[in-house]
Amino acid sequence: MKAIILVLMIGMQLNACSKNENPLQADTRDSSSNTTKMKITVGSSVFTAVLYDNPSASAFEARLPLTINMTELNGNEKYYDFPSPLPTNALAGGNMKVGDLTLYGNNVLVLFYKNFNTSYSYTKLGYVDNPTGLAHALGAGNVTVKFENN
Repeated sequence: MKAIILVLMIGMQLNACSKNENPLQADTRDSSSNTTKMKITVGSSVFTAVLYDNPSASAFEARLPLTINMTELNGNEKYYDFPSPLPTNALAGGNMKVGDLTLYGNNVLVLFYKNFNTSYSYTKLGYVDNPTGLAHALGAGNVTVKFENN
């Protein structure tokens, strides 16, 4: 009887360890799970974005609608400093993709418009589901961007 209980306990622990219970660590672009759509407008260009189901993305969504002036940085991203922090769960960057929407630190919103590899850590908020034309719309300098619920 003790052997059966021991086997059951080990099985339960292995099952618990194998689950990815932290949705912030997911780096999938699968919009079939619990996600929210939002709209990003840059000039006359409109993009649809998917927000991940995590506390950081929820806190960002709570600030919508939001029209902000995003600053150019490094020829691959636009950023905006929020006056107050959002919750974070930063992970090492790795491969950033066009359209990735992230949080750097606890208050810097970053929208990437070029693919690149980085060692910086970001909290993933979401992504533009069809980023074709995003780099062109964002342009080379600072730009006004509107984020709103879809």
